[in-house]
Amino acid sequence: MSLLFRGGSVLPALLCLAPPASAQQTAGALPLEQIEVAGSAVAAAGGGSLTVPSVAEQRRSLNRTVGSVGFVDAADIQNRYANTLRDVLKDVPGVTVQERYGQEVRLSIRGSGVARGFHLRGIELLQDGIPLNLADGSGDFYQVDPLALRSVEVYKGGNALTFGATTLGGAVNLVTPTARTALAPTIVRIDGGSFNAVRENFQVSRVVGPADFLVNGTVTNADGFRQHEVQRTQNVNANLGYQIAPGIETRFYAGLYVTDQKLPGALTLDESLRTPRIANPAAITGNQSRQVATERIANRTSFLLDIGKLDIDSWAIHKSLYHPIFQVIDQDGWTYGVSPHWAGSFDVAGFRNDTILGLRAYAGQNTALQFVNVAGQRGAQTRNSLQSASSLEAYGENRFWFLPDVALMTGAKLFSANRTYSDKGGLPGNLSAKFANRTYEGVNPKIGLLWQPMPDLQVFGDLTRSRDVPDFSDLVQQNPANTTFVPLQAQRAWTVEAGARGRIDRLGFDVTVYRAEIRDELINFSVNAGLGIPAATFNAPRTRHQGVEAAVSLDLARDLTGVGDSLTLTQIWTRNDFRFVRDPVYGDNRIAGLPRDVLRTVLSYARGGLTLAPSLDWVPTGAFADHTNTLRAPGYALVGLQASVSVDPGLTLFLDARNLTDARYVSDVSAVTNAAALTGSAARIFYPGDGRSVFAGLRGTF
Repeated sequence: MSLLFRGGSVLPALLCLAPPASAQQTAGALPLEQIEVAGSAVAAAGGGSLTVPSVAEQRRSLNRTVGSVGFVDAADIQNRYANTLRDVLKDVPGVTVQERYGQEVRLSIRGSGVARGFHLRGIELLQDGIPLNLADGSGDFYQVDPLALRSVEVYKGGNALTFGATTLGGAVNLVTPTARTALAPTIVRIDGGSFNAVRENFQVSRVVGPADFLVNGTVTNADGFRQHEVQRTQNVNANLGYQIAPGIETRFYAGLYVTDQKLPGALTLDESLRTPRIANPAAITGNQSRQVATERIANRTSFLLDIGKLDIDSWAIHKSLYHPIFQVIDQDGWTYGVSPHWAGSFDVAGFRNDTILGLRAYAGQNTALQFVNVAGQRGAQTRNSLQSASSLEAYGENRFWFLPDVALMTGAKLFSANRTYSDKGGLPGNLSAKFANRTYEGVNPKIGLLWQPMPDLQVFGDLTRSRDVPDFSDLVQQNPANTTFVPLQAQRAWTVEAGARGRIDRLGFDVTVYRAEIRDELINFSVNAGLGIPAATFNAPRTRHQGVEAAVSLDLARDLTGVGDSLTLTQIWTRNDFRFVRDPVYGDNRIAGLPRDVLRTVLSYARGGLTLAPSLDWVPTGAFADHTNTLRAPGYALVGLQASVSVDPGLTLFLDARNLTDARYVSDVSAVTNAAALTGSAARIFYPGDGRSVFAGLRGTF
């Protein structure tokens, strides 16, 4: 793995290693006391129920994974201005989240979707273990409300097999609270600050005999750092659980998510650093925006059996999108599915054996219309198409404890994914009807070892196979052959990883190294939005992703003033080394899109109801903007401060100050082939980061 340690920034990073235990608890207080059998322990977990175990049990279950994972207890982000997934996941090593505007971010794990300039590829988003992605695998972040979370589970790469996910990036499971896991029966919160941000949130939950219910609502209004970045969102999440009989429970989930987000667009590198608050002129003349209304309903019914537990999940999501960009994209569609899932433990010849078995069947249909963009309104229609996708999956994972502290893990997933597209044509410039149908199939195996030599220490290693199937954004685009579907192969990869997590006295740690050898990686780059071609996708014959995911926490001092206070130094380090391998065009160049090293250092002081946490977010060298490696964004360092104080039982004031030095920097890029050849508006591929900002809030619980 010699490529892991190229560059002069690695040695300083190693010397300063230390991750915010407040948010990435795997580093600070990883509870590895026991790797217990699932089954009755799940039902008996204090504070939870059969459908949704307690947060402590969620963490214990996650740490049974033979591979790299991450956990966030939402109690640790309550005193932040958490508006995006970056605010939730920034303390999880191996997860790169780069902000663009509003709630739009680039989310990548191990380089998933590394060069994709919009939304999500290569990661499954789940809410309460139930998929949020559309049926073709695509996804975005507009129905994720950080104030409606109780915990977040991150399964990197093939470690997400427990949900049936086997993409390169893995899965992020966003767990919402129930009345039995909520931080308080009633929560009222108001916060806001810079850029005219104001947000109100409420949560009410009750337990009534065998039933329990919870309702959470958030309204956000913000003008944003940049011109034409106004954000207006309304989110409601609710769930109702009922214990039908001993060992049988059902829970219904409902959600309503409405977003109206103006888009400021990308800028040139010079504009990003000199005048970062301006918008792309095309974003203003086209009144570019993203207006989304999503309704979600889901159910989980759980049965506690003599051996293990059976969950049966079902879901339906309706999404309406009005999206004026290069053209007006007008879509309306449904995604629906069902998934039985069994987990249990039993003896095999006197040895403990843990097994997970599951099926998933899901499908969706999306009416996709396009119009000429006339200042944000529909002009002449240019496309009338229907997108249909479906998938059938069967998966299983087994941990066989051939020694009391060593388990052999094996697993596999079989899948068949169909993409069907029809364009009725009959429109100016699009007269001919078009039709395409393609099915992708495969098997993804997995093998690994987990060793727990001490109660608070785990060592693991595994080898997994992943496949990423193209979505409609990849398949349906203009191409030289003028085919309906671009002839794309599924992206295939073998990933090997090794790591350790645990705690030794005052030192907590979670460190993993990995290497993925990829065939036919789906690579994106911006072409020329002015010509109506927003992106292009191709299969790179061979690429390599490798890196380090490290989180270390050190308790520097306890009882500094004799009143139970503490001082903790924490460090997150994500090392990204993503390259083409002997590519006929790009040789061994780095794949554009993500910076090589991302570091976050936090010094936390806690005393009773008071916390102070200055932080440093450091990107020593910015990301390349092009695959020919002729232009890269500059590195940057951002200084922040978080503080909170309990002024009364149940009443907390908090402050979240960011980029205190008002540094000008690039937070994200849209990758291109050769930046040196770009001129004029085509060179606008950079997203400037937010300037200095201060947010404050008041939260009451009762």
